[in-house]
Amino acid sequence: MHKSINNLNEIKKEINSKNLNIQSKIKIIAVSKTFGIKDILPLIDYGHFDFGENKIQEAVDKWSQIKLTKKEIKLHMIGKLQSNKVKQAVNLFDYIHSLDSIKLAKKISTEQKKLNKKIKLFIQINIGNEDQKSGIKIEDLPDFYQNCKNNLDLDVIGLMCLPPINTNPSIYFSKMAIAAKDLSLKELSMGMSSDYLSAIKYNASYIRIGSKIFGNRN
Repeated sequence: MHKSINNLNEIKKEINSKNLNIQSKIKIIAVSKTFGIKDILPLIDYGHFDFGENKIQEAVDKWSQIKLTKKEIKLHMIGKLQSNKVKQAVNLFDYIHSLDSIKLAKKISTEQKKLNKKIKLFIQINIGNEDQKSGIKIEDLPDFYQNCKNNLDLDVIGLMCLPPINTNPSIYFSKMAIAAKDLSLKELSMGMSSDYLSAIKYNASYIRIGSKIFGNRN
């Protein structure tokens, strides 16, 4: 069995052994950025269909053809999305995890209408109020969410965050869980290779795992 499949199954066993998926079904996004399609095909053939990319052009080059033949594949945009790349993103991706501004929200709304396609969206929260990171401030979230939902007709299904590095991520995952509950949002995109077990304890439903599935990147 291919190493990436063994790694994926080990992650699933680890989650199950800690009874962390009793409350919700965990969706594992295999973050395939920088890996070629030959590295990804064993997982697809095995029956894993959720993959994450963070650069538009790389994703277009890698996934456009295979998505035509493998309709089950769900592609997740997990990186910063520039407004001039929205048309390509809406055309290719099924989920966008990095909705981080009203400018981007308006652009997604416009392009969705043109393509007659509705993307599932996560609002990115700057949960640590870090100057170098994108995202909506937690205090601005209620108004931003209502604007996206009621005025722009966006399908916001949940919230996403990247906790500050070298801190206890549970502090931030806990805040995210409260914010999602306050808005009656069921989905949380949080947790990566180093902290996904902690994220799941705070109701993460989408975890984004790269190196622990594919190995170290070049």
